[in-house]
Amino acid sequence: MKKTILALSYAAGLFGWASCGKKEEEKAAGPPPATPVTLVAAQATDAVYYDEYPATAVAINNVELRSQVAGFITQIFFKEGEVVTKGKPLYEIDRRKYQAAYQQALANLSATRATAQNAQINLNRYERLLEQDAVARQLVDNARTNYATTQSQIAVAQAAVAAARTDLDYSLIKAPFTGRIGISQVRLGSQVSPGSTLLNTISGEDPMGVDFVISEANLGLFTEMQRSAAGAADSTFLLELPDGTRYNQPGKILAIDRGVSQGTGTVQVRVQFPNPKRELKDGMSTVLRVLNRQSGRRIVVPYKAIVEQMGENFVFVAGDSSKAYQRKVQLGPRLRDRIVVLEGIKAGDQVVTEGLQRLRDGGKIQTGTPAQAGGPAQGGGAGAPAAGGGAR
Repeated sequence: MKKTILALSYAAGLFGWASCGKKEEEKAAGPPPATPVTLVAAQATDAVYYDEYPATAVAINNVELRSQVAGFITQIFFKEGEVVTKGKPLYEIDRRKYQAAYQQALANLSATRATAQNAQINLNRYERLLEQDAVARQLVDNARTNYATTQSQIAVAQAAVAAARTDLDYSLIKAPFTGRIGISQVRLGSQVSPGSTLLNTISGEDPMGVDFVISEANLGLFTEMQRSAAGAADSTFLLELPDGTRYNQPGKILAIDRGVSQGTGTVQVRVQFPNPKRELKDGMSTVLRVLNRQSGRRIVVPYKAIVEQMGENFVFVAGDSSKAYQRKVQLGPRLRDRIVVLEGIKAGDQVVTEGLQRLRDGGKIQTGTPAQAGGPAQGGGAGAPAAGGGAR
């Protein structure tokens, strides 16, 4: 019994001595050291930024050339890929039978007119005899009916002439407007059928359209843009070509589609751009940048100052007591190595840009570079976030 009590007393003594030793070590170590950080002041500046949309260049005037009469191609009057003017002959379909049909229709019209002239002479003769009571009234009525019939036959013959003339004109296919013609789909001697055989495609190149889609939530915004006319120096729409260069012409909204796509909830919009140098081609993939309405005087901070936690964004702001406090922010678009902050901080706030990995909310900070804080461990810990922040 006495041995047990002595053992317990010895253990308690050892525990008390260990506790006192730990407290002495903590007291000797002192509070955690300040974290070396770099501070940058949040700035209010003119932030102009754009929303990007994948877009496709389209020809506003684009027509498929098809024959309206049957026959064989006998002439091709253009060079593939060239610009053709309105009214220029492009294809000729064998015209011989259409010319013959036109001449026959003209001859029929002449014969019908001669018959009508003879009927009028007979009618005039019978009417004079009727005035002298020298002919039966029935003969006069028959003459009048015959004359009216010949007048109707003239109208039929004139319609036949017009139809034959139309077929003859259709056998020579002309450019409907000035534009660039593509590669011919038929060659000399090819047989074409009316309405079904594609001969070629001609596209107008100046101006050109650029098509893209927007969400129905933005429909009102683009409708308002359509009402405002674009000037020569308007910067609402900027176009980027496939090689990454900027297209140096202003754009304006030409049309907004009549309805919303039920499957995607989007609306198609077409922006018109001048194309004097023929840089835009039908079907070209481009990127359209639309000026964001939130552009203006905004708070901007370095992008590496942003800390993301659980889907939310924060920055560390230096306080008066050499401590950094975490603030939740609402972000706008990124501007290269900086980012717009819509809410959460104000101009002049000192935000932490380096040393973020070791920093906690309310933690003490020491301004300066990691090397000035001294010690290899501190330098590595503070320098890593700066590299990571730049990558973001």
